[in-house]
Amino acid sequence: MSFAPLAGIRVVDLTSSLAGPTCTEILGGLGADVVKVEHPGRGDEARAWGPSFFDGGSVMFFAANRSKRSLALDLKDEQGREVLLRLVDGADVFVQSLRAGTADRLGLGSEALTARNERLVYCSIRAFGPRGPLAGEPGYDPLMQAFAGLISITGESDRPGVRVGASVVDIGTGVWAALGIVSALLERVTTGRGRDVGVALFDTALSLVAYQLTSVLRTGEVPGRHGTAFPLIAPYEVFATSDGELMIAAANDRLVNREQLLPELRERLRGDTSAHWLEALAGIPVAPVQDLAAVGRHPQTRASGMLQEIDGVEAVASPLQVDGERLEHRFPPPLLGEHSAEILRELGYEEVAIDALVRSGAVGSPR
Repeated sequence: MSFAPLAGIRVVDLTSSLAGPTCTEILGGLGADVVKVEHPGRGDEARAWGPSFFDGGSVMFFAANRSKRSLALDLKDEQGREVLLRLVDGADVFVQSLRAGTADRLGLGSEALTARNERLVYCSIRAFGPRGPLAGEPGYDPLMQAFAGLISITGESDRPGVRVGASVVDIGTGVWAALGIVSALLERVTTGRGRDVGVALFDTALSLVAYQLTSVLRTGEVPGRHGTAFPLIAPYEVFATSDGELMIAAANDRLVNREQLLPELRERLRGDTSAHWLEALAGIPVAPVQDLAAVGRHPQTRASGMLQEIDGVEAVASPLQVDGERLEHRFPPPLLGEHSAEILRELGYEEVAIDALVRSGAVGSPR
């Protein structure tokens, strides 16, 4: 039996880029009906980020917008806003990542929408949260990696800091948002009322440097960059072999002998192949440094079930397993406005009214 605990839950998704869509894709994977609301002309900005990957846009859009339906609305048009409000009246969750103040100006703030629907779980995804001198500023993952100090501790000690290659702040924020929403839905079973859930990219970024920042606040000593090494343990870093690289993470306390130990290890490990050392070091925490092509080919990746085909495209699945089975997305990301007419019919609009809304530009539809 498929695991769909959010079946029957309707989510109105007014987010773009990666953090918000990651949140709502998680909810869709759990069975929710996610209606992605996009501008009729341009849609989610991530559709245009990078070369076209499928008919609906980029690989980033594909990776974060499965199991959703697209409703194209012009929210600056009164008729477009009316459609959205009608949708919200029957919804369980509303998620928005609009720039600070925009939702309130459009009449889509938490107070306005929960006044119409007290059972609504309202989630705001912001850059810096609702308070502080930067509360009104926009933000993206790399900006947060810079501002929260991730770049300052990433890279080699004798070179400038670098961005973490994955969008860890965006994806982490999406996961926290989904967790908050699911928790609020669980509480609603008892209270009958929704909650105002808030997450911020900056807060997620701070959580990713929790022990480093805690140490700085206590000692005043600012950590530097250590490449692949870990300053509290040795040997705990990448070593070159004769034909590749190995990450060795032997969790012990040989720090006092680090300067003598590491040169000896480096010289010894360069003397043979990665395959040789993986066998010789069996029982010690060690892994080859792989590029993503090798990751995709590896038998463990294949056995994990983390690669699932959807609409002819092999893509990365949800990390969550329930009863030994992974969540599976029901359908691929939508075309812009692909489900506009379908959703309006569900809201009770007659065909004549739908045609009029499409002609006026308030609603976008590919039909």
